[in-house]
Amino acid sequence: MDSKLFTINTGLFKLDGGAMFGVVPKAIWSRSNPADEDNLCTLAMRCLLVQDGDRLILIDTGIGTKLHAKVLPYYHLHGNDTLNDSLAAHGFHPDDITDIFLTHLHVDHVGGAVIHQNDGLKPAFKNATYWSNQEHWDWATVNPNDREKASFLKENIMPLQESGKLQFLAIEEGLQFSPNMHVHFVSGHTRGMMLPVLQYKGRKIMFVADLFPTTGHLPIAYVASYDMFPLQAMNEKRQWLQKAMKEDYILYFEHDAINECCTLQQTDKGIRAKDVFQLTDV
Repeated sequence: MDSKLFTINTGLFKLDGGAMFGVVPKAIWSRSNPADEDNLCTLAMRCLLVQDGDRLILIDTGIGTKLHAKVLPYYHLHGNDTLNDSLAAHGFHPDDITDIFLTHLHVDHVGGAVIHQNDGLKPAFKNATYWSNQEHWDWATVNPNDREKASFLKENIMPLQESGKLQFLAIEEGLQFSPNMHVHFVSGHTRGMMLPVLQYKGRKIMFVADLFPTTGHLPIAYVASYDMFPLQAMNEKRQWLQKAMKEDYILYFEHDAINECCTLQQTDKGIRAKDVFQLTDV
């Protein structure tokens, strides 16, 4: 039986355009991702709900609602979408979710997994199992590096372990997570990031997380300064672009504020977006 997929929008935020595109000059990257007067680009926090057999799987959770007041201004949160409202729009409640699949533990991906409740921090989805992997968990919690540790907030992560609801996937390329969902692993952005590939209506849809934050990041050299290992990230981008184009994947973007999905084509400048569309158009 095929899976059912639902777009879950959790709001918008802004990050520095230079940080999002690394060494690429603004005159080039601003063509696809225009910045405001403060050099900030608008980004989405677009999650994905997967109904696969008897499981209801939420891929990532957005930034949540508990950012400290000192940190909040740096993210420029805006928009009317929320995680719970988006679930409700499709007829679901947080208590319906069976699995929270966390591509990685950066604040804009895991923040919504934990909420304030009764003067404490509790998992937001009380009936769900939370999934990471040991390599990435250790990378985020044991001794996080100075460049990345500001994205690994303890209040977003440790309550998952303390709840007893956290489990780790084996790092096995192409691991089958559910009947129509397989997991792939990349480590250029952060160690052990997990990328789901889903069978849907006879197509393969890849949730690309921060391997390709936006369609503007499809060029191999357009690597964010947030990537811990940029040369590895470039190699992973090249490999996945070639595979995705050869096998006619649909890419589903977590952070592109305009483009939700795209297919790929070969151009004289490399592999680029072909058709852009909404998931409901598949």
